[in-house]
Amino acid sequence: MKPGAKTPITVDPLDLSGWPRDRARRRLRFIRQYVLTPKGVGAGKPFKIHAFQKEIIVGAFAPGIRTSLVSLPRANGKTALAAALAVAELFCGPEAAEVLVVASDERQARIALNMAIRMITINPELKKRAWIYKDKIVIPHTGSQMLALPADPSALHGWDPSLLVVDELHVVSEAVWEAVSSVSGKRPESLTLAISTPSTTPDSIMFKLVEHGRSGEDRSFYLKEYAAPPGCDLDDREAWAEANPAMNLFLAADGLAAARRTLREPVFRQLRLGQWVTAADGWLPFGAWAEVADTSRIVSPGTRITLGFDGSASGDSTALIAATVEPNPHIFPIAIWENPGDERWRVPRGDVDRAVDLAFDQYDVAELACDPWGWRSEIEAWAARHGEKHVVEYNTGARQRMAPATDRFYQSVVEHHLTHNNDPRLAAHIAHAVAKRTPTGDLIEKQHRMSPHKIDAAVAAIVALDRAHWHINNPKRRRVASFR
Repeated sequence: MKPGAKTPITVDPLDLSGWPRDRARRRLRFIRQYVLTPKGVGAGKPFKIHAFQKEIIVGAFAPGIRTSLVSLPRANGKTALAAALAVAELFCGPEAAEVLVVASDERQARIALNMAIRMITINPELKKRAWIYKDKIVIPHTGSQMLALPADPSALHGWDPSLLVVDELHVVSEAVWEAVSSVSGKRPESLTLAISTPSTTPDSIMFKLVEHGRSGEDRSFYLKEYAAPPGCDLDDREAWAEANPAMNLFLAADGLAAARRTLREPVFRQLRLGQWVTAADGWLPFGAWAEVADTSRIVSPGTRITLGFDGSASGDSTALIAATVEPNPHIFPIAIWENPGDERWRVPRGDVDRAVDLAFDQYDVAELACDPWGWRSEIEAWAARHGEKHVVEYNTGARQRMAPATDRFYQSVVEHHLTHNNDPRLAAHIAHAVAKRTPTGDLIEKQHRMSPHKIDAAVAAIVALDRAHWHINNPKRRRVASFR
């Protein structure tokens, strides 16, 4: 790959006369006729399209399809298939085809680009019709090009792709997906193709797209999922084969067995069985929170509730969460304040103050339990206005109190002894929480100290439920506020 001007192309374009115009059939023919296996088993030989790969191509490039999402475990040839389709797009796609590969970073995106380069350079018929650069491929005959881009919204504007490949969608942010969607679809026929292992959280753009595809309501959206049955035994080889269509083709069962012995269970289920699971230290089982949603429940004014408050002293998130005082409490946010990404943003304390007053006006508040850190003066003011019997301090850093409350919340969710209104912000905070084991029970914390993902609403929900249970069991007792 020499820098500077390239040697002029002196050969004629590939003769594709008489080829089918159907997008899928045209690409299948090109791959079978011109693409060689770049590495591994069968390197240098014609790229063999297996039945599951044909199914993906036929589905993804079906008439009218604009977006395709394939959820597939690792080691099933995702990148090689994407590279082969990219090469086909360059040579047999539309004039001036533009192929973009987007991944979590440029290094990851270049893996597919480098594989496409290899597919071209090992076939003399393709090599002499292409200009290969360090960071792109150009086909002078058609004016087509392929580039690798990082998952940076600012880098994605201004393009007009005919094929946009998103590699490992599970680590791509919603902002990046929005940027991807904004540049695709300009041509009469174009496709955004995302190929990925599942994410570890429902608070991801991939999970939202999977749900969108499962609904079957969008005729321009194609979804194909490969996954082992939920709850399968980790050593069930039939389940392995169901999740891994390449098994016994170019994925060896003994390789999966080796991975089974060295990977933790949630990691093996996610990466090698294609299952949706929480993070390795995830707090709630995946999908457990969604199972107890009740969007039909409307909490009427005057309902007896408890409030949990977890506040930030400056630019972090703050949450005021309610729980109804009844045998199976209903959880719903009064308000959640989150930093929109502005370093100058601060929690609007006046808005918080008004939200507290409004909650007391609208509902029969048995108790407002507040983490005092950074909010002591406001808590004292709330107690003065609404009564010291109704406003109390609740130190969420006190392990001996918070751990039993956290375990009680967990048990209430998995045993379906609570409901919630399916607020997406609260769901996101709960999805971000990971379990920290302690001698007195689990606590929740962020995945790491500097994580941008917040859990304040989850903490406030735990507090609200804990105090709701106390009032359920002690209906005639009152707890007096203590300010120290």
